[in-house]
Amino acid sequence: MERYLQILSISLEAVFLNKFRSILTALGIIFGVGAVIAMMAIGNGARQEILEQIKLVGVNNIVIVPKIDANAGSGGDEEEEGKTLKKKYSPGLTLKDAENILKSIPTVEKVSPEVVYPTMAIRKGRKLNVDLAGISTEFFDLFNQELKVGNMFSQHQLEIGASVCIIGPEVAAKLFAKEDPIGKQLKCGNIWLRVIGVLEGVKLTDKAEELGISDYNRNVFTPIKTVLLRYKDRSLINQASLGGSEVMFFGRGSVMISESNGTGGGENQLDKLIVQVKETSQLGTTTEVIRKILDRRHQGVDDYEIKIPELLLKQEQKTKDIFNIVLGAIAGISLIVGGIGIMNIMLASVMERIREIGVRRATGATKKDIVFQFLAEATFISISGGLIGILLGVIMAKVITISTDILTIVSFWSVVLSFGVAASVGIVFGYLPAKKASEQDPVESLRHD
Repeated sequence: MERYLQILSISLEAVFLNKFRSILTALGIIFGVGAVIAMMAIGNGARQEILEQIKLVGVNNIVIVPKIDANAGSGGDEEEEGKTLKKKYSPGLTLKDAENILKSIPTVEKVSPEVVYPTMAIRKGRKLNVDLAGISTEFFDLFNQELKVGNMFSQHQLEIGASVCIIGPEVAAKLFAKEDPIGKQLKCGNIWLRVIGVLEGVKLTDKAEELGISDYNRNVFTPIKTVLLRYKDRSLINQASLGGSEVMFFGRGSVMISESNGTGGGENQLDKLIVQVKETSQLGTTTEVIRKILDRRHQGVDDYEIKIPELLLKQEQKTKDIFNIVLGAIAGISLIVGGIGIMNIMLASVMERIREIGVRRATGATKKDIVFQFLAEATFISISGGLIGILLGVIMAKVITISTDILTIVSFWSVVLSFGVAASVGIVFGYLPAKKASEQDPVESLRHD
């Protein structure tokens, strides 16, 4: 052991005697390791964002939304090549669709209808524009929403359409800044609601709207029957030819007449219908069955759209994984280039130190000692480069996050992998110069000037 420690000290001394050359030799390893760690950090960040989005959209969920189409389901007439054709009537997306899907398809676990109306929330003179969302009891389970304080809706409250609500954290912060909202009254539009809970809240990504995820932080949630009975039910809205006015019939016999711009539409009772399937493998087939049921119920009118957010996100993840593999491979090539650089420099070092090798062999050093000496030099350079590269990679990941707002996560295994590769490169590419040095003839080496 003492012999090898002495050889190791000789190797380190040779490295430090040629600091500038050693640093240049290590640059390939430094940038290679840094690039690998940074690329893997970007990949880990992208994967984490996808997982968070899947958590937001729910697992195995199918989203059904109405199509905004002035021609769909209006029940009027249209002209085609001089002929007047009768349009097919569609009732739009309704609670009956939700009930039919749940009863008819055995692969369906839960169905959550949702209706949303933008309105003004008022509390003691404070006002806030919010979305009043009518939901069912399955909503919070499907979207992994948890309460910060308070209670969920009871089955009785859901059945009778009680005037209660659960509010998002932003609503609680702005309308109940200095008081506990639980049990307090809140006016949304023309109805008063009693607050029974406050959501924990979520942080949304840029793709949230594209995936059909609402900003729940500013929502007021109430049982769907509460909205349909006490606020508005679009399935009961009829348009009358009263000089451009629109007559709206609400629950409990209330009627409101408002000016209409004559555009029509708005017959969908629901804004969204979420269907949860029992197994991911059943998403495709269940979607086809749902499409057939809705086609039949909507008289063949294409007035709805079906999305499968989880499959879209997984496809996006697959694309990102391929991209990250390509980037990682490119970064890994720089490690190989760095290894080749080590080999070239070490070969040049052997040629420069032939006389030193001859002296060492003449004073009792074996071939193994010479191999160990030059291999130790190469390994030390690659390991030092690897450590500096790790620091560089972490800094690069932080800079990327700060400057581009792209999430990066430096994992322990990415550090271990890149450092292990760097050390291996030093050993593999340092062996050939070390072996060449050990094979030098001692006599010829001593004669070398």
